[in-house]
Amino acid sequence: MNETIKNSAGEQLDYLFTAGQGEKVAGWIVVLGHGVTGNRERPVIADTATALNEAGFDTLAFSFAGNGTSEGDFRDATITKEVGDLTSVLDAVSGSYANICYVGHSMGGAVGVIQAAKDDRIKALVSLAGMVDTKAFAETEFGEETPDEGLMWEDEDCPLSSAYMQDLCETVVSVLPQAQQVSAPWLLLHGTADDVVLHRDTESIVAAKGNAVKAVFIDGADHSFNEPAHKQLATKSVASWLREVVK
Repeated sequence: MNETIKNSAGEQLDYLFTAGQGEKVAGWIVVLGHGVTGNRERPVIADTATALNEAGFDTLAFSFAGNGTSEGDFRDATITKEVGDLTSVLDAVSGSYANICYVGHSMGGAVGVIQAAKDDRIKALVSLAGMVDTKAFAETEFGEETPDEGLMWEDEDCPLSSAYMQDLCETVVSVLPQAQQVSAPWLLLHGTADDVVLHRDTESIVAAKGNAVKAVFIDGADHSFNEPAHKQLATKSVASWLREVVK
């Protein structure tokens, strides 16, 4: 892909397209979205894309507006706005691919649930430590900070905005209602040692959806599957699962 992708606000989104290797899977592309304070180069995204490329899938990893080198203001990077960013990315690739899988990490997972609930272009969905109870996350992680004055995890590059907190706590609250509307095959991976987005979020999806989803809990893995063994298990699980879906 050589085209420029812009969201509805006219902000250019940075992305990396990589063609699949070996026995390519025709007609499919995997779009990957990161979590809050992240970007497309975060290892959990980049390494998952690599595993998918090795399995024959074309991939497009992108940074939401205001993150990485994408245009926009980080303070505006709410779940609701990022759903719009994802829509723009899907618009850009859907003319060339009949089937799209979306892989979202953390907050990017919540974005994917909202999108997949209303967009039948997503033929498969993967949540990596996906956020479900957005209000609980915001209150637990940032409840002691003052919006528009405080920072996310004391990071000077990540100011905590009132727009962000309002979106998570009042507009979205939880993506469990949207999860009920997801009909695409859905894989959820979560580490049991995740202390950022607790694995109970994934458990709530399993309780609601039952056998309609596949959940894999990786013992001892943290939020971003940082240990090499955990990351390898997570990335290979995604690639193997999607290969089965496309059969």
